[in-house]
Amino acid sequence: MSRPNVLLIVSEDNGPHLSCYGDPFVQTPHLDRLAAEGVRFEQAFTTQAMCSPGRASILTGLYPHQNGQIGLATCKYAMYQAFANIPSLVKAAGYRTGMIGKLHINPESAFPLDFWWNDKAFISFANRDVRKIAQMADEFILESEQPFFLMVNYPDAHLPFHRQQLGVPETPYDARDVKPLAFVGINTPRLREHTADYYNCMSRLDTGVGLLLDGLKRSGKADDTLVVFTTDHGAQFSRGKTTIYEGGLRVPFVLRWPGVVGEGAVREEMISHIDILPTVLEAVGEDCPPVAGKSILPMCRGEAVRWREYLFAEWCSGDVLTYFPQRSIRDARFKLIVSLLRDRPSPSALGYAGPEQRWEPGATVEEIASADTHIHKAYETYMHPPTEELYDLHNDPQEFVNLAQDAEYASVVKRLGDQLRTWQIETRDALLDPVRLQRLTQEHDTIRSAHYYGNTYPWGRDRNLEWQYIDYLHQA
Repeated sequence: MSRPNVLLIVSEDNGPHLSCYGDPFVQTPHLDRLAAEGVRFEQAFTTQAMCSPGRASILTGLYPHQNGQIGLATCKYAMYQAFANIPSLVKAAGYRTGMIGKLHINPESAFPLDFWWNDKAFISFANRDVRKIAQMADEFILESEQPFFLMVNYPDAHLPFHRQQLGVPETPYDARDVKPLAFVGINTPRLREHTADYYNCMSRLDTGVGLLLDGLKRSGKADDTLVVFTTDHGAQFSRGKTTIYEGGLRVPFVLRWPGVVGEGAVREEMISHIDILPTVLEAVGEDCPPVAGKSILPMCRGEAVRWREYLFAEWCSGDVLTYFPQRSIRDARFKLIVSLLRDRPSPSALGYAGPEQRWEPGATVEEIASADTHIHKAYETYMHPPTEELYDLHNDPQEFVNLAQDAEYASVVKRLGDQLRTWQIETRDALLDPVRLQRLTQEHDTIRSAHYYGNTYPWGRDRNLEWQYIDYLHQA
């Protein structure tokens, strides 16, 4: 069998809010068709609910604390070194490499791309021309008969939630058509308006993916192409993006490879973005370097596979102001979150809820106050996380009720805590060391003081900053 082409499609800031995942408020026929022609994973997760760390894990197969991309590239966070990655590895194997949209990982030089189109007039937070994106993809796909790797990064559904652009979607949703995402826990007219426009972004994303896949079919290469669709992390609402809750971590994931994997399969195993690199390398017939993930192709082929019992994720930082290191572990039922700092409220909650809210789709003080008691308490936990949080995801999938202090679950907390520490040791998590944690915290506080206006403006007064963490964390 000849080596397949690889088309990796990554959207922004959305959970599995697609009709193929059973979401009742949106229709996504093109992604539904992709799922029907391949394998859909019910339990797929990012490693950190922020763009640059999530994307770095996709391309390197490593957790953020392993590769060093612990925050946004725009804030000068960077990988410790030029780790082997999907573009570098497949290019060495004779593939053409291409990217559409943003990379958002430092250093960019680590990713050898034969083609990179990222014209802000067509593909950006302000402009989302899905027809032009498909056109540029067509040109790359048709350029040569050499096998290709192409990563297409859509800006939907990042803020701002554009209701319509260039006539897409043709018939936008409005507040009467939707309800707020379940993990938000609050239902008001204002939040329904924002949610409707989030779904409009999802509809436009679906249209774009449909155009992209239609072009691949016209090229005659669809049957020889492994297609993977996912997103970088969850939606930009309270208790979603920038958190370590399921609303930030759980993502859609669909894989199609005609003639190799079955059609219409649904898998329940917990997979992670770290699994994409080894999956691609197995598909193209190349050896995989030591990484944290493993190939999902055997299970996609229907083989009996001994898979992971525990799924790990983390949070460190985003735009400097959101520094708040956390780690999490979950099994099929329970999830444990450990917060490493106790001297400050969660900056994620400050940005998406409460008196210092700066992101419009977040819940306001008034909306939180009017919510049911258990929701109000969940927002208190969001704002002031205890050292440990435990959630029963069978009975409480939205993580509203923290069971960590319930004596009935003490053995669960211990079991998950022990497994979490083992993972941290095995992956050389530098923040296990209190000295390095303190140093990283001091460095963030110093940079925030020198380069930012308090806690209210995430982009800071300047970017003339230099990180030292790359040296002392990497040494661990």
